Amino acid sequence: MTAFWRRAGWQTRAAMLVLVALALGALLVPALASASPTAIGDALALRLLPPLSVDTAHHFHLLGTDAFGRDLFVRAMLAGRLSLAVGIAGSVLAGAVGIAIGAIGGWEGGVLDRIAMGAGDVLLAIPRLVILLVCAALWPPGATMVITILVLTGWMGVARLVRGEVRGLRARPFIESAQAMGASPTRVLWKHVLPNAIAPAIVAMALGVGSAVLLESGLSFLGLGIQPPSPSWGNMIADGRELIVLAPWIALAPGLALILTVLSCTLLGDALRDRLAGDELETMRARS
Repeated sequence: MTAFWRRAGWQTRAAMLVLVALALGALLVPALASASPTAIGDALALRLLPPLSVDTAHHFHLLGTDAFGRDLFVRAMLAGRLSLAVGIAGSVLAGAVGIAIGAIGGWEGGVLDRIAMGAGDVLLAIPRLVILLVCAALWPPGATMVITILVLTGWMGVARLVRGEVRGLRARPFIESAQAMGASPTRVLWKHVLPNAIAPAIVAMALGVGSAVLLESGLSFLGLGIQPPSPSWGNMIADGRELIVLAPWIALAPGLALILTVLSCTLLGDALRDRLAGDELETMRARS
């Protein structure tokens, strides 16, 4: 991590700092808040306070308050905790499923490979909105349903990346040497092939976190994701859309947090991809 920081550009460093700040804020701010971020306060005295306001109890509100008198900064940080947790869990689980399917299909080949890739092609052909509507009809809205959608619609790309890497590694001399020494096919796959084929999957998962957070926010905005009173950046934006003229900060605060998170995840994923590609090129030059 230290070497990655030293070699990273200023955009990547800024993205890492933003993500660390958001993670710390999501963990600490709701726990240290003077009032519950989900409880309705004194709506008459506290509602729609602008950013940088101090209420009658001398409490400072960095981003102002919403229509129910709740502090927007505390709610945005709690929403970040939920959105990041759902996004990371969905991306990691989808990546794990994709790695397993891609590795087994690429190694075994034949009918198993055709079935796995055919299933991926079918899911890619179905619009994500259709899968969303089906899941919304089967499960009640919430984090579980969002993670399920992320896994169902996110494993195919990772599986194809890993499958291609595994098929390319099968004929490499060190794989043939391991097989000649008596290693079982399962051991060769999980101990020798997969560690060398997993790098593109890691990059895809890192890039997928931002997309997962964005999808979760979109579902919550439509009322199919995290449900009030639990805050999500999506349902906070939805709460503020009717007051966009009177109190624009209600929608702008979670919107800016969402944009910064997605942009930071994308920049960090791009930097990780460039770093892994550079390491692979250096390794090839050293071998030649």
